[in-house]
Amino acid sequence: MNPYVLTILLSSLGLGTVLTFASSHWLLAWMGLEINTLAIIPIMARQHHPRAIEATTKYFLTQATAAAMILFASTTNAWLVGEWEIHQLSHPLATTTVMPALALKLGLAPAHFWLPEVLQGIELTTGLILSTWQKLAPFALMIQVAPTINSSLLITLGLLSTLVGGWGGLNQTQLRKILAYSSIAHLGWMVLILQFAPSLTLLSLLLYIIMTSSAFLALKTNNSLTINTLATSWTKAPALAALTTLVLLSLGGLPPLSGFMPKWLILQELTKQGLPLSATLAAMAALLSLYFYLRLCYAMALTIYPNTLTATAPWRLNFTHLTLPLSIVTILALGLLPLTPAVTAVLTL
Repeated sequence: MNPYVLTILLSSLGLGTVLTFASSHWLLAWMGLEINTLAIIPIMARQHHPRAIEATTKYFLTQATAAAMILFASTTNAWLVGEWEIHQLSHPLATTTVMPALALKLGLAPAHFWLPEVLQGIELTTGLILSTWQKLAPFALMIQVAPTINSSLLITLGLLSTLVGGWGGLNQTQLRKILAYSSIAHLGWMVLILQFAPSLTLLSLLLYIIMTSSAFLALKTNNSLTINTLATSWTKAPALAALTTLVLLSLGGLPPLSGFMPKWLILQELTKQGLPLSATLAAMAALLSLYFYLRLCYAMALTIYPNTLTATAPWRLNFTHLTLPLSIVTILALGLLPLTPAVTAVLTL
């Protein structure tokens, strides 16, 4: 792709998200979401491969449907209540419509079916943008409308997403689909606590972005797309393979890694709010996710290459990838747990 065109598209991507962040009016927020969607469509389709085109079409249709539902909800609220402000979304019809729309935007269960298919059809770098940056604008809207949403609906969406994210990833061999189900499960944890402690939701989102960025960049550096090809990473870059194993365990939420912090604080907050059953179900759903992370770790660290692989052995050349972003996010994904007291102190301010 032409560098100038790519620069314009990435700038539009940033503009759309910032516009949604800054808006208090539903039309402006909707405009930001649309700019965001239209900017990433050419980036997704730049491979000119049938799978990429199919994934782009699916993404466009789902995002357009969600945007239409958001516009319908905001127009309905303005018609019945006379308010266009995001914080003034008070009519039951509008709040009931906007929540499924945002769930579809983010890929929350049960509106999650598009996410694994779309991620499978695009390359890892675009998948990273889709799994991290593209979640920010809908999440900003969800945090703003959360006080008006029924808490039972949010808890149900959160638990369903953690369970679907765990179950869905168990039978996968494609790494991009596994990361898609991982994304669904993490989003479920965030929605679960959204109404009780929005600051914890933001903390979880930040750590999810750090850990997912580290996982995607590590897989891109290794050029791995399936579980089988992970077996070759130990011979290519032993240090990176060891660190990637730890990043995957951090995504699973094992102490003493960074991923344990949000799960620990969320379970604590749910217990304080008198929801021990929801906390137990979420913790058990996290075990499902941990299983498929352990599968990846086993393939990467305990499987010796060459074995019966259908993949071709890669040339052992020096890496030409930019490794500074990978180094930074990997350090953050592994070593933030000791900062938990400081984080809890900031959250209670």
